[in-house]
Amino acid sequence: MKIIQLLLQVLFLYGLSVIGDFLSRWLNLTIPGSIIGFLLLLLLLSTKIIPESWVETGATALLFVLPLLFIPFNLGVMQYPELLSTTGFLLFLSVIVSTLLSMIGIGHFCQWYERNRGEWDG
Repeated sequence: MKIIQLLLQVLFLYGLSVIGDFLSRWLNLTIPGSIIGFLLLLLLLSTKIIPESWVETGATALLFVLPLLFIPFNLGVMQYPELLSTTGFLLFLSVIVSTLLSMIGIGHFCQWYERNRGEWDG
């Protein structure tokens, strides 16, 4: 039963992405459809049209496999060693700094959100 629930939740999340892609093309927007789908999900969860439990298992499973999506990128970088020879240090430094800044920023945002969450829930 858990697998069916997981599949339905992942399909629901994928459906939001497809709807977002459709809206992006139909309205001729420059925003990617996946971002519009994410905003739709945020809207649905914020207005409590759908409860968190409808997507929690599927979202957790997708976050678990997220690092696998970066493997093709890493393999592509390995095909061009000249990038790593002359500017490799600067490339490495920029990746480390941007990752740390992203983690710090997201961490602060999540802490701020959790502190103020009760004010929005009413």
